[in-house]
Amino acid sequence: MSGAAHLDFRSDTRTAPDAAMRRAMAAARVGDDAYGDDPTVGRLESEGARLLGTEAAVLLPSSTMSNLVAVLAAAPAEGTPLIAGRATHIAHFEAAAMRRFARTPVTAVRQDADGMLDAEPVRQALTTGDRHVVCMENTVMLCEGNALPPSSQTELAVLVEHHGAHLHLDGARLANAAVAHGRPVSDMTAGAHSVTFCLAKGLGAPVGSLLGGSAEFVDRARGLRLDLGGTMHQSGVLAAAGLEALQRVPHLADDHALAELLATELDRVEGADVPAPSRRTNIVTVRLPGMPEQLLRQRLADRGVLVLPLFDGYVRFVVHREHDEASVAGAAAALVHAGERERGPRRSPSVLRSEGAM
Repeated sequence: MSGAAHLDFRSDTRTAPDAAMRRAMAAARVGDDAYGDDPTVGRLESEGARLLGTEAAVLLPSSTMSNLVAVLAAAPAEGTPLIAGRATHIAHFEAAAMRRFARTPVTAVRQDADGMLDAEPVRQALTTGDRHVVCMENTVMLCEGNALPPSSQTELAVLVEHHGAHLHLDGARLANAAVAHGRPVSDMTAGAHSVTFCLAKGLGAPVGSLLGGSAEFVDRARGLRLDLGGTMHQSGVLAAAGLEALQRVPHLADDHALAELLATELDRVEGADVPAPSRRTNIVTVRLPGMPEQLLRQRLADRGVLVLPLFDGYVRFVVHREHDEASVAGAAAALVHAGERERGPRRSPSVLRSEGAM
């Protein structure tokens, strides 16, 4: 089994900068981004915009701030209504901040099993006469990290455009979606007026998120970033890590393969319920019969495996670049142990047998 650090599956934000990234950070040319003269930040924003297929991009500390700034920059007035899917990060974890800081009422609408917004309630909401901000998410974390295809937002984009609304794409793991579909990241942003792109998840940067959009939109976002205290000074040190992270988009395929292996091994455990999304990325969820998610989290932690409790008994594993096949073996063995404590001892299924994925 790998060491304890390799058994932390709580999030892909748990990645630490490796030696190559630290060297890039140490060698970074810096200025003061508050004055717009940090050359490494400028390069990251330029290359990020090119990756996203947008006119411009701005670096912010986090994707949560990127989403808030996007809504503020898109809203023509205080109180502009926001529409988001019930299973999106914005609706579940950011709605309070949207209401508090943007004075934005959040309407949570239905999504299908894959995480795509139901167009009909969006259409109904858009006919109220107010200019809305519509938010979608890709990948959809609460739908087992499913990667929606580029075509999934085509109908939504046409609908939003027809009503003069703003479509924001929360693409915190958009790189994972692009890799899962074998498409350039820019293909995944088609039809969106703005997009959030996290550098600090599976791509491994220590901090940072890009917000892309038109040049005019990004100019407004820069002013709002300053108002919110998100402007940093010699942030070229962080931008250098972000530039290194952009080169690692293709490497996410390794995380996806390992997550598929993890799902297979967890599914072998007696009684385990492991949902299979249409297009898996780096997220795997599991539950055991009759066991609350907090109890399952604790039993896995007792075996040195850290996960995030969700709801309805499910816990979340997020695979990232610091995991390996031994980590998968440790996770599966821990789940076996958690179930045995509920059922009493039994013969455990072999995990990652030599003739299998190892």
